[in-house]
Amino acid sequence: MLSLGLQAQQRKSPLSAKFRVNKFSRSQKSIACPVFEESQYPYQGIGFKLGDPFALTYKFYPNKHWAFAVDAGRAASGLYNRYYRGLFDGYVADARDTLVQDESIEYLAHRARIDWLLEAKFLYQWKADVISKGLQCYIGAGWQWRNTKLRYDYNLTALNPLDNGGIGNFTETRITYGAVGILGFEYSYFSLPLSAFIEIQYFTDLLLDPGYGRFQGGVGLRYVF
Repeated sequence: MLSLGLQAQQRKSPLSAKFRVNKFSRSQKSIACPVFEESQYPYQGIGFKLGDPFALTYKFYPNKHWAFAVDAGRAASGLYNRYYRGLFDGYVADARDTLVQDESIEYLAHRARIDWLLEAKFLYQWKADVISKGLQCYIGAGWQWRNTKLRYDYNLTALNPLDNGGIGNFTETRITYGAVGILGFEYSYFSLPLSAFIEIQYFTDLLLDPGYGRFQGGVGLRYVF
């Protein structure tokens, strides 16, 4: 009986009495470090991306190293102004062949009335806790489909005073696709089940303009569940 009494009245040291160690349940752990626990895969994430493109984004994490992402939205048309301007001469090349000697077609302006894209990406990722807790790096490859509708305004000039020429316009629809390569970083150590990411990718056109390439990218946020 005496030994039982002594065991029941074990005294805490002054240090252990002053500092208390918190014990978390699994649900509480998910609040302290909400996502990407190895025992809890698969995960899903849905959110938005700002940049080129401005898009809705979905990501599926079947395990800690592999992921699949889909982005759908609008390209940042302003970043392609020079490229779209350069396409004008190709579009009017046939028309110029039909002009008489004193006529010419001059570019005035253009506008992207539609500039949508859809892309699917396969990603390989790994933890980068040595840099910052909750940080992951990833690389990957994917495929991008683009649907662009351009309106061009032009001026038809003539040297003949009897022919006033005039201002006209035409539209062109470009549906193309190509491959993308991706490099990104994802951070998920928040008090809510969120992940923030930043990524850069390179797109190369394989249909309408083979050899054309451009860097794209942006930042975004996903709700992870």
